[in-house]
Amino acid sequence: MSSRRSRQSSASVSRISDDQIIELVSKLRQFLPEIRDRSSDKVSASKVLQETCNYIRSLHREVGDLSERLSQLLATVDADSAEAAIIRSLIK
Repeated sequence: MSSRRSRQSSASVSRISDDQIIELVSKLRQFLPEIRDRSSDKVSASKVLQETCNYIRSLHREVGDLSERLSQLLATVDADSAEAAIIRSLIK
């Protein structure tokens, strides 16, 4: 019985309050262009979370595309050229 109580009390300590969730969702909204630019303030938390996931996926795709382009660029540039030195300095 005591182990059950300790699990319940530790679970309740780590719970996030409704106010904290509302605050976090509000902060997320500020990062999402799709929602941030809307004139209406009424967007559900589930919609904010869904748009957050979509936005993160889109950022991952963009990073992948940029990495691919950078790899192609590096493959076409002479390793000792000024252009290669600039690219290396940007990567660091």
